[in-house]
Amino acid sequence: MSGEALLIVGGGIVGLSIAYHLAKLGTPNVVVVEQDYLCAGASGRNGGGVRAQWSSAVNVEIMQESLRLCASFARDHGINVWFRRGGYLFLTRDAKKARVLEESCKMQRSLGNRTELRDAVGARKIVPELATEGVVAAAWNPDDGVVFPWPFVWGYAQQASRLGAQIRTHTRVDALETDGRRITQAVLTSTGTKATERLPVRAVVNAAGAWSPELAAMVGVPLPNRPHRHEICSTEPLKPWLGPLVADLDDGLYFSQSTRGEIVGGIGNDYAPHGLVQTSSTTFLARYGRSLVGAVPRLADVKVLRQWAGCYDLTPDQNPVFGPIDEIDGFFQASGFMGHGFMMAPVIGRLLAEHIATGQMTPLLERWNLRRFREGKLLSEAMIIG
Repeated sequence: MSGEALLIVGGGIVGLSIAYHLAKLGTPNVVVVEQDYLCAGASGRNGGGVRAQWSSAVNVEIMQESLRLCASFARDHGINVWFRRGGYLFLTRDAKKARVLEESCKMQRSLGNRTELRDAVGARKIVPELATEGVVAAAWNPDDGVVFPWPFVWGYAQQASRLGAQIRTHTRVDALETDGRRITQAVLTSTGTKATERLPVRAVVNAAGAWSPELAAMVGVPLPNRPHRHEICSTEPLKPWLGPLVADLDDGLYFSQSTRGEIVGGIGNDYAPHGLVQTSSTTFLARYGRSLVGAVPRLADVKVLRQWAGCYDLTPDQNPVFGPIDEIDGFFQASGFMGHGFMMAPVIGRLLAEHIATGQMTPLLERWNLRRFREGKLLSEAMIIG
């Protein structure tokens, strides 16, 4: 058994956080395989937002801890992630969503958030440049923030490697082989040399993001996740003027200003093509541009420098698939995090690693289990953006 690998499929922030925490616990022979380079997937293609504003208490508590870990990440991992607490400012012009913000604000404050409910005038006090006509409610938490995604990924990778985990990029999983209820081998192919090997495994973690259903299907396990293209763009650098990340719950617009001055943001698009599509589109740029200029008219003449796309990993109830499953022993799931796996990774990586290494259970392993979809026990989360 000691020679068998604990295989983590997916070298994004979730997989690498799990690997780091497993290695930190002294787990032997942890192997991470990534089909491309680090930051090739969603972890390297997101806006870097981290927030403790949610409509469910579980997500609030997870992200309160994650924000604390983000604040100490540079010191703990020896790499600067440019963490900046500029806050999140949520806006809505819809009366029903305003009630959700009001109820969420009360719940968050009961858990220790400094979230405030504001009207249009109060929102403009935070961002004077905002056009707030029709805004009926805003929610503001000054402790939310933004990080630079790439060094966050690299920091976990470097520390996991230092603690003995193997991280193999450009390595694809072509098959998973089982012996009854347990996965015994993974068939791997190096995309550089085309060399194929059979890796004996004692457990497998599915942290492949939007590719997770493909991996689970190798052992006959259907996941309800589906990939959804999400696009982002960045403007030319501007003089610093925007403190928070602004998010509009009505059309999914969000934007923030980076430490270099760019306006970085995206917008929801229900009409994005299905499947693993990571190309950019002019349709997005037009939709985002109209909404952004509507929100901040002064940005009408700002130049867009680049745009890119990644895949959200969507589930029917907008909550993850996390932990062990009933169908296969030792096959752990860590997917379906919508666009929020990046910000939750510091905490959920530790929790799953502790379960795998010690058998320790947490309520999340039951709350986010796969069987809830066939049992009709779906969850809810109202504060989803993009």
